[in-house]
Amino acid sequence: MRFFNTIALLPLLALLTARPLCAQVTFGPSGEEGEPLRRQEWRVPSPDTDIAARALLFRPAGAGPFRLVVIAHASTQNVLRRAQMPQPEYRPFAAFLVARGFAVLVPERLGHGATGGRYAEDQGGCDEADYVRSGRATAEQIRLALEFLRKQDFIRKEDAVVIGHSAGGWGALALANADPKAIAAIAVFAPGRGGHANDEPNRICASHTLLAAATEFGKAARIPVTWLVAANDSYFSPSFSKSLADAFRGGGGKVDFRALPAVGSEGHWMIETEAGVKAASSELDRALNLPKPMATKKP
Repeated sequence: MRFFNTIALLPLLALLTARPLCAQVTFGPSGEEGEPLRRQEWRVPSPDTDIAARALLFRPAGAGPFRLVVIAHASTQNVLRRAQMPQPEYRPFAAFLVARGFAVLVPERLGHGATGGRYAEDQGGCDEADYVRSGRATAEQIRLALEFLRKQDFIRKEDAVVIGHSAGGWGALALANADPKAIAAIAVFAPGRGGHANDEPNRICASHTLLAAATEFGKAARIPVTWLVAANDSYFSPSFSKSLADAFRGGGGKVDFRALPAVGSEGHWMIETEAGVKAASSELDRALNLPKPMATKKP
């Protein structure tokens, strides 16, 4: 029966990982601005030249140029869960940043949701996970999206900020070797890979390999990192997250680690909630040197 079910799933898996059918790959806005926060669908480059990655853009009123924030979303090794993922928005966090004058891009990476395509950041099996390769693959996708937006007239060419969540945060750590003039700061919420191994809380695939990879990323890091984790994060607990941050620092990276109070029933998702953004707001204001919120204006 197990063999039969696997064979039956093959056509579905092939469909989920196939390249989207399109006559021509185009980048840029793909719809009108809407509410809230001038929400607009975009298409940005991906490592697969045949696929334009879907993204959402939020921005303040006016013509800019605005500082840019790119938010890198979480992920999963489960192919069906990835295919069913909705377009990431992080709307409470986007509202927090837009109120401080930023344009916020949330790109969807390859192998997820409607973007589809090959899962470029696959870490491999649990025991033999390659966390360096997977992190760098995520970093490359963040970089491509950021570089494309930097070419837009309404975006400032310097001092961008990268925010990463979970696997997206892991990719942001790998991107800390970028030009500090282009990316001024990185903030990560419970970064890592391999958490909830076999769907078990507080179990991490090859944790020693993850620590070694954090050290490797720290060796080339040039951009300061603010590392945030909630007290009730069961993917990467505060104690393990501190060990990861220490490994990154030990490699040569500059990191400010902060453990925050518990948020909701599972702190790993704090970045997606208003309560989580509120809990992290003072740390973000301080670490990223954010301006005070602007008065609300209509576009």
